[in-house]
Amino acid sequence: MIRILIIVVVMISPVFLRAQNSIVQEGEFGIGLGAAHYFGDLNTRAKLNRLKPAASLFFRKNFGNYVALRVAGTFAQLGYSDIYNTHNEFMYSRNLSFNTNVWELTLQGDFNFYRFLPGDPGLNFTPYVTFGAGIFNYDPYAYLADEKYFLRPLGTEGQGSPLYPDRKQYNSMAISIPFGVGVKYSFNERLNIGFEVLHRFTNTDYLDDVSMTYVEPEVFPNLPDGSQSPARLLSDRSYELGDPIGIKDRQRGNSRQKDQFVTAMFYISFNLQSYKCPPTQ
Repeated sequence: MIRILIIVVVMISPVFLRAQNSIVQEGEFGIGLGAAHYFGDLNTRAKLNRLKPAASLFFRKNFGNYVALRVAGTFAQLGYSDIYNTHNEFMYSRNLSFNTNVWELTLQGDFNFYRFLPGDPGLNFTPYVTFGAGIFNYDPYAYLADEKYFLRPLGTEGQGSPLYPDRKQYNSMAISIPFGVGVKYSFNERLNIGFEVLHRFTNTDYLDDVSMTYVEPEVFPNLPDGSQSPARLLSDRSYELGDPIGIKDRQRGNSRQKDQFVTAMFYISFNLQSYKCPPTQ
């Protein structure tokens, strides 16, 4: 009986070993948590002093050990205020601020520097670069007397006013071009961890609701009770610090440069595997 068992084990061992060596890493499903930051008309010096939370879900399809295609959904909070612009008297006096929630969907190519094979002690780490394209939704808002106002419908730069027929209300959807770098490490065949910094160039200058010039007060009619409308008060908030600076045609932002944002995230991912047994010899 023992002799028969030994013969069976010897016969099936090569098949078992071939099966073990034919594990294919099809892709990864992962989740990331980290921080986001905005760059634009209120943050012209690319300061990283108002980080806000960000999170991501992604699926990465592997095409070998070096190249992958990723679909990712990302949520990020962005915001900034002129109170941080103490280096520039005009920007500080402008006294504008905003916050927005960003919901983004991207398609990216990932390119490993080293061959990456989870479960292999010599091939379980690599830096990588990633880039692609995406779309995102945003809707900037600000607070006035502790009340939240979405800025896009207010037309704070004359959008939608008959006095400025060339200024149309901007779209709440925009395009992003993500470019970034990261590193990843596999604990075993199933589990990876990583860290990634991803910068987005966008095609909008209104993440912060600031782009062009101030407009005259007549653009914002008073309320029925004769008080100034929220649109007027949020268009030029310099009155809160001193004499108003928002005269017609004075620059409010820089329309020649689009807004940008960045995320930095730690993530964990789970490998999706398949088993391919080669034909017997």
